[in-house]
Amino acid sequence: MARMALIDPCSSEQTVTVQCDLLGVNRSGLNYTTRTPSEREVWTKHRIDRVYTQYPFYGSRRIAAVINSEYHSGFGDYPACRNTISRYMREMGLHGICPGPNLSKRALIAARRPYLLKGLSTTHPNHVWGIDITYIRLFHGWMYLVVLPDWF
Repeated sequence: MARMALIDPCSSEQTVTVQCDLLGVNRSGLNYTTRTPSEREVWTKHRIDRVYTQYPFYGSRRIAAVINSEYHSGFGDYPACRNTISRYMREMGLHGICPGPNLSKRALIAARRPYLLKGLSTTHPNHVWGIDITYIRLFHGWMYLVVLPDWF
């Protein structure tokens, strides 16, 4: 461990408490060892990722129902409770896509941007261009798609 090399509990010159104070390290952190995830946790997180990629609007309840239906039909390895699914989704930074509040209200006038092409006629190529970018989930990562249309 890297911390154990910095703090020597057998040192006769300074106690562990003094060494921790000098380094700004909490004493309780000396005995901390990282926990490797279990096979069940890894399997469940992979399954959550697969279900969420297919149905990004599902929350923890629906994802747990899908995983448990696969388990009961003989295709899954482990059952999962909703609280565990919810905790794993929080750790993975996932949440169901749903509309936010007040989406039907009109935006404030101060937040509107003027349409800069109003009254402009595009009469020849390479006169007015636009841009759009999005990303597409692939099996082993992400692909970015950029479009540069000519508005002529």
